[in-house]
Amino acid sequence: MHAVRSSHPRRKGARALTVLLAAAALAAGPLVPASSAPRTGDAEDFTQVAYRGYIFTVPDSWRIVDLKKHPDTCVRFDRHAVYLGTPGTDQNCPARASGRTEALLVQPAPVAPRAVTENPTARTYRATADRIAVTAAYGYDRARIQDVLSSAGLPVAAARREEPAQQRAAAPLPKDATSFRGEGFDACTAPSQSAMDAWRDDSPYGAIGVYVGGLNRACAQQHLTADWVRTQYTRGWRFFPLYVGRQPSSDGGSCGGGCAAITSPVSQGTAGADDAVKQAAALGFGKGTVLYLDLEHYEPGGKVTDSVLTYLQAYTVRLHALGYRSGAYGNTSSLVSDLIANKSRVTLPDVIHFARWNRVSSTSDSSIPSTLWNKHQRVHQYVGDTTETHGGVRISIDRDRLDVD
Repeated sequence: MHAVRSSHPRRKGARALTVLLAAAALAAGPLVPASSAPRTGDAEDFTQVAYRGYIFTVPDSWRIVDLKKHPDTCVRFDRHAVYLGTPGTDQNCPARASGRTEALLVQPAPVAPRAVTENPTARTYRATADRIAVTAAYGYDRARIQDVLSSAGLPVAAARREEPAQQRAAAPLPKDATSFRGEGFDACTAPSQSAMDAWRDDSPYGAIGVYVGGLNRACAQQHLTADWVRTQYTRGWRFFPLYVGRQPSSDGGSCGGGCAAITSPVSQGTAGADDAVKQAAALGFGKGTVLYLDLEHYEPGGKVTDSVLTYLQAYTVRLHALGYRSGAYGNTSSLVSDLIANKSRVTLPDVIHFARWNRVSSTSDSSIPSTLWNKHQRVHQYVGDTTETHGGVRISIDRDRLDVD
């Protein structure tokens, strides 16, 4: 397996890049010709990426990653890239990553009919075809990712909207799956089974934060399935499910300018709750589960505060209507302070997950009145963006202290 860049001079338009990940696979059938040319007026070079008999035409600036050669690469959708192959068992992902842009993961798969679905809330296309499965994310340039899929002959123009009924709910976990008092951690991508076992034996942690979905979820989640969740539960792990929906601004917290921001608080908060429930239920998190809305740090005041609180309230109200509980993650100096200041006029989330990186493992905090979230309704993220090794396995994490029933 190798990736070869063309030796031809650079030019405007499409230029050849051949990524030969399996000669036998390519020999099994003819390459699918590109069905769409770069859009008129695009002043950039393009590359053609070949994989399992399909050709994807992408901007030349996008990173091309052979996952068999680089299995520890973190598959992320917050940067322009094409990931080819099966993600590695233990990816080297940062603890904090948020955002969404145009990128795709092309994996080997069994024979399947050519079909495309779209989740517009999460800005994600999923495509199947003969021997491949594609996950394609987009940020603000939906047309770009449509062009990329079309170039490989995938019927994106006929994409069906992904509805909740299309993603079957798993058998719900016992009610205590998201109840925990003690040390926990969250990581950008769910760790492998061997990593979870090593950390269960040798780390101080008993709960893990898993990113179940959301428009601004950056890391791919190849391990995060209903079977994975149930296995962790049976081995003693407990959970706090996180949903990375729209953000107060594009550049707050860990967004780095790449996050989709809140523009229509009520409709987007409601849609986020619907999607969060769909994604959580597919993993086995049933009614009564707390689904934590991740809201990165922002400068509070004026319109941004009103937008954030309206968005979170719409999310909370909709979750309650669907039988779930609402959690909210945010900084003590932005989201938490805004919630406290406006507690009489908003519907507060049921559980607060507050970020103050003071290295104090406690759910008490001087900025939060003792009368709020005082009945086992708190999670404290007290260390962020750190790396730890337990049982010989190294993972980038945030540390959390939980007190949640």
